[in-house]
Amino acid sequence: MKVAIFFGSKSDTDTMKKAADILREFGVDYKAYILSAHRAGVLLHETVKQVESDGCEVIIAGAGLAAALPGVIAGATVLPVIGVPLECVNPGKSNGLGGMDALLSIVQMPPQIPVATVGINSAKNAAYLAVQILAIKYPELKEKLIEFRKKLAADAAANGLNVDL
Repeated sequence: MKVAIFFGSKSDTDTMKKAADILREFGVDYKAYILSAHRAGVLLHETVKQVESDGCEVIIAGAGLAAALPGVIAGATVLPVIGVPLECVNPGKSNGLGGMDALLSIVQMPPQIPVATVGINSAKNAAYLAVQILAIKYPELKEKLIEFRKKLAADAAANGLNVDL
């Protein structure tokens, strides 16, 4: 396993599944865990240590509301942690902030314990960033990423030329 995906609530599964889909596309092994930083702190720390010893190299952590999960994980490991701020999707639990609270909580980590942060609900971008980090070490993954980027550029060029208005 090269990537561990953590998120704090089962209600975040649909959003965080998008990260798993991208990792699968690139052939990157991963495991996913639903663990709350607040409700299962001891188990979370134990699991982070376990994924480290299993060879994990990057962690993606999605969290909403107080969004402590990515920071707690970053404080427990020296592995790169990519935070995904999540908009609360539980009816009746939303605070009306649309994920801005989670974004600010994750991006404002204290000095010396950074968390890379992507946009609200941007689990896909977290996975792309994880792939880029891993591509530094794995030449075959770097080649896949280069081919992916070439296709993106070709698609963009094809869609932008000779447009009928």
